[in-house]
Amino acid sequence: MTRLAEEPFVAPVPDTVMARAGTENFPVAIRLLGARTRARLLAVYGFARLADELGDTIEGDRLAALDWLEAELDRAFAGRAAHPLLIALEPVLRECPSLSRGPFVRLLEANRLDQRLASYETWEQLRGYCHLSADPVGEMVLAVFDASTPRRIERADAICTALQLVEHCQDVAEDFAAGRVYLPREDLERFGCGVEELGAAHAGAALRELLAFEVERARGLLAEGAPLLGELRGRARLAVAGFLAGGRSALDGIERADYDVLAGAPVAARGRLVWHLVAALAGRGR
Repeated sequence: MTRLAEEPFVAPVPDTVMARAGTENFPVAIRLLGARTRARLLAVYGFARLADELGDTIEGDRLAALDWLEAELDRAFAGRAAHPLLIALEPVLRECPSLSRGPFVRLLEANRLDQRLASYETWEQLRGYCHLSADPVGEMVLAVFDASTPRRIERADAICTALQLVEHCQDVAEDFAAGRVYLPREDLERFGCGVEELGAAHAGAALRELLAFEVERARGLLAEGAPLLGELRGRARLAVAGFLAGGRSALDGIERADYDVLAGAPVAARGRLVWHLVAALAGRGR
């Protein structure tokens, strides 16, 4: 890998960054697409994963590392990137002129915010965080398909916020171990769930009730964004259907585990992803 003189850390290599590509909702959803489209979307995903790695796992000054990545992003827009994942992004930026700098920078801002804030008081505050950490991905997907309109972006934002909420529910134990709590404090208090309960071996009754509430909130957001499918055609429609199906099947897995996300990552029943995909394309499902 070519190293930059101003690089303030040892940048993660692509294989490390992309190691989770087989399990997260974004890459799972794009397996169904053609090779060229899949390569474009994986390049976008690669940037998002690299930003997360710099904000979550590297040793040293993470804010400096994120500043480096923003500078590397500008070099990618100019066709002069050095990191392999940014080099892979360059042709996508050339071929998709509606793919602007803004959503990429918002992903960086989400990771900068993670360095300063470890919890959120209200759902509205958390949703504001999701607008930085998740919604840009949907906007990028629409841009890759040259399918962006304000109404479509609004609906894509609802889907992406839902997917982020799904991950927050799945990763309660992992986030707590890292010193972060992404369940709003107002919801913890509403259900009488103490923060310390997030570190237990199994979810207690209060946490299970709270997670049932968050699961229904996520389902509502997915339903809010689902009309986007009716505005899209071809591979763009298939991609969004994949996101909806991935989110719904993940929620099924949490319910199937009786909301005990502390005992291990919930797994959806075999075939639920396909069932939800078919239902979404047919205009059904919840």
